[in-house]
Amino acid sequence: MDIAREPDSSGPAPLSGITVIEFTHMVMGPSIGVILADLGADVIKVEPPEGDRTRNLLGSGAGYFPMFNRNKRSICLDLKAPEDLAQAERLCEKADILIENFRPGTLARLGLGYEKLSEANPRLIYCSAKGFLKGPYENRTALDEVTQMMGGLAYMTGPPGRPLRAGSSVIDITGGMFGVIGILAALEQRHRTGRGSQIKCSLYETTAFLVGQHIAQKAVTGAAAQPMPVRISAWAIYDVFETANEGEQLFVGVVSDGQWKTFCEAFGLSDFAARTEWETNNERVKARDEIIPQVSALFRSMPRQELVSRLEACGLPFAPIVRPDELVDDAHLNAANGMLDVTLSDGTVARLPALPLEIDGARPGLFRDLPLPDEHGEALRAQFAEKPKGG
Repeated sequence: MDIAREPDSSGPAPLSGITVIEFTHMVMGPSIGVILADLGADVIKVEPPEGDRTRNLLGSGAGYFPMFNRNKRSICLDLKAPEDLAQAERLCEKADILIENFRPGTLARLGLGYEKLSEANPRLIYCSAKGFLKGPYENRTALDEVTQMMGGLAYMTGPPGRPLRAGSSVIDITGGMFGVIGILAALEQRHRTGRGSQIKCSLYETTAFLVGQHIAQKAVTGAAAQPMPVRISAWAIYDVFETANEGEQLFVGVVSDGQWKTFCEAFGLSDFAARTEWETNNERVKARDEIIPQVSALFRSMPRQELVSRLEACGLPFAPIVRPDELVDDAHLNAANGMLDVTLSDGTVARLPALPLEIDGARPGLFRDLPLPDEHGEALRAQFAEKPKGG
């Protein structure tokens, strides 16, 4: 349902007046749409007659639809039915942007490919979210996890011999973000040329970009990067530690020579500070086998909250280890509209993260709740109705 904007985002949104047609499902495509929607674009989600199947996923997929489909309007169309296909064409003829993440060639076979649509609408920016860009793998079927495995990210995340996907759909979401970057670049180009563009973003190339630092590490050092659990740390203290509270862990990083002095002072480690051979970071890294056991013993003797208080007071990097669901009650995220209330299909209200941006000091907010299937269909059919002949 449509709801009022939050007071601090009541002015025109950055993408107000931009119309987006979204033929997507799962995560990558909808993530493009939700970013554009949160920024104020009118995103029209085209669903099959039974509704987007992502609405009913179980397990780890249960959160896909609620997270990536707020601030959108829904219309259900059967693209195999001539009348509904014609309606989809009318939507695209008046759109600024089209997003799709179906298998290569699917929309083109229906007559909704870039070449045809751009003839009727030369200003159209057409963004395809795929598994691969142009090349030998272009027509392979891909998933987030597939490209994490073949792109080296799973190798870097798990311990040796145990590749492990990251704990979120990071490639789907990051790939979608690159799609948005391409779309915004195409919008700026359209201001100069008057014409739209065909944009393509992908899972595999996104993964390669994310592990690029490890590729560069091999070029610089001559040795392949080791998986993160067994890597040689760049800093002496950059670890997860146990505390006196059972099950409450804390990450602490000491990443400069100045922070090392601060750390020693904050925890009364005068003997550490006195070690002149430990004054520089690289020398401390070589002494990790001596430093870490002593720091671990110290932290195990202290309650986590006391450690947090000391670390926060002296400005050192730290982080308690928490579950994602615990973020719902995070004081920082709940300040200044950092969490948005969306209504699930059963009426439950879920608090979910807002777009991680501030624009002129304000966070993009919620102005349209999660749509029901075809909730806006009647209004959209009227808005994008076929013009009468001779009219």
